[in-house]
Formats: sequence, structure tokens, C-alpha cells
Amino acid sequence: MRLKRRLAGWLASVACAAGLLAGCSRERIHQQESYVFGTRVEVLTWDASEEHSRAAVSEVLREFDRLHRTYHAWEPSELTALNSAIAAGQQDIPVSPELAAMLSDAKAIAATGDELFDPALGELIALWGFHTDTFVPTHPDPAKLAAITKAHPQMADLSIVGDKVSSRNRAVQLDLGGYGKGYALDRAAAILRAHGVSNALINIGGNVLALGSKGDQPWRVGIQHPREPRPLASLPLRDGEAIGTSGDYQRFFELDGVRYCHLLDPRTGMPARGTQAVTILITPRANAGTLSDAASKPVYLGGERWREYARRFGIDHALRVSADGQIEVTRALNDRLQYGDKIKAAKIVD
Repeated sequence: MRLKRRLAGWLASVACAAGLLAGCSRERIHQQESYVFGTRVEVLTWDASEEHSRAAVSEVLREFDRLHRTYHAWEPSELTALNSAIAAGQQDIPVSPELAAMLSDAKAIAATGDELFDPALGELIALWGFHTDTFVPTHPDPAKLAAITKAHPQMADLSIVGDKVSSRNRAVQLDLGGYGKGYALDRAAAILRAHGVSNALINIGGNVLALGSKGDQPWRVGIQHPREPRPLASLPLRDGEAIGTSGDYQRFFELDGVRYCHLLDPRTGMPARGTQAVTILITPRANAGTLSDAASKPVYLGGERWREYARRFGIDHALRVSADGQIEVTRALNDRLQYGDKIKAAKIVD
């Protein structure tokens, strides 16, 4: 029985120590990191004074802490209070304007992706043991699993009117884990810009957003190979672009030789199968960070229909690694990738 957690991606070329930014100036790049959202977060700035950079990034990290505490899915928070009220059958539950806006946005994203992105599955996530940082591999109780799956909680069950939330389904238990890191990326970008920092790279456990550039070069990031401890590929990120990955290697356990990942299929109530990893790149647009996080879920769960789901979100840059290790990539993304050693030719999908 084996338990593993890995980051969805890694900043393969942003640290001088990695040897992939040969000749970069340590005086011009500043790095601060922390641990929040259950993962490592890192913010790098370029060509800002150390004092200016530290002030801006410190505010970003404080914002990350606030978001983590306020919308935690299983420790006391505004979100758990809302979940308790929904479970008790209450209606017109008052929430903060921020949470109301987040839920409205998440509901729209869920609808676009046939509810495959489903933040209403909190009870199911808990049943599988993923509502903890030190979960124990176990099979859930079959009767409870069947009951939750039959109840079919989804974002479409919610009604959000102003700052009040109602649910027609008491089985809805909200978990914004597949949305919050992307939302935090957008908040970080807004804070940095407000401080006059226009060149930065923000990494939250492999969800990455770029601002500006690194001098006369773009920021370059790596895409983790889902089965080997090396990069599958790397690519340059342009100003305002965000990249997100969903994979069965990020958070999973193995029991009796079977891998069970944290990405649950709302249609079956089971951990998803059929895809090792999906990476999407969001070109500059409003809420690019949020979309890079949330939209990767329906693309991942879409299986063979992954390209269709990417199109629904206006995503032209996407890559999928199928269950057998075949790399499928859109032409737009393929043209920007630099593949790692020993990577077999990818299948181009238009």
C-alpha cells in the first residue's frame, strides 16, 4: 500500500540553481515561497528592487493565507458554515459578496463542462479520504458511496441571488479545491500589478500565471511527466498567460495494486480513469488563472472527448497523456513546446 503526493507541474526554468537559466542575474530576480492550499507556493519577480518585491509578495502571501482560511473545505470556515446550512435544509443563506461571486462563476464553468467540474462533491471527496493532508488509503463504504452518487449533487442545484445561496439538494457540500488555486493566481496578479510589479511568475503547486517577462526572455515553465521524475516538456509563457494541470499523480493512493486519484468522476462517484494528465494553457483574458485551474477538470474527465471540452472553454492550447502514455496535443500548443529527452512523438489533434 503506497501513498504519494506530487505537484502538477514544476517551474523547471525559473530558478538559477536549476541550471536552466544560465547566466541569469540573482540581483534581478527575487523569490519568496510559502506553504498554503496544501502545497508549495512560489512567487518570483524580475527587475524590481528587493524591498519593493518583498512588500508586494508579502501582501500576496497574506492574501493566500486569507483565502485558505476563509474557504477551507473541512476546517471551520465560511465555506464549512455554508455546507452545514445546506445540509440542514436552510434556504437563502447569507454569504460574503466574494463567496457569492466565486460560486456564481464556478456554477457557470460547471455548466459549460457538463458538470464534470463539480465543486459540490465535497461529501464524496471526504468519503474517499481526500479531506485531509495525511489521508489513509481505504475503500469507501459501498452503501454510502452509492447513496451520494444517487443523490448526484452538482453546482446546478445551487441558486445564488445577490449574496444569498440556496440549494435544492441537501447532498451538496462545496469544496473549492479545484477552483481556489486558480482564483488565488488572479488575486496575486491583481495585487502585484497594484504594487507596480509588472514582471513576475506565480506558482501555486503547478498552477502558474506569468506577468510580463524575465528581461528580454519570456518566463519558461515545465510540464511534469505523469509517470517519471522528469519534465515531459517546457514552454515559454507570455504576459497574462496561465497554465494548469490535472493528473492522477498529483494526489493519490495505491491499494491492492490499483491507483485511486483525487479527481473524482461525478457520473460514477469513483476516481477517474483513462487519462494520466491534462495540461491546458489559457491565453491572456480575464480570470485566466481561475480558468486554468477549473477548466482542466472537465478536459481531464472528458477522456477521449477532451478536445471537445477544451473547445467549449475557448482553449486552443492543450495536451493530454492517455492511460497508455500516448501524448496528444493541439497544434497550437505543440508549436510552443520543447519536449524532454526520450519523449516519443506526440499525436497532433486539431
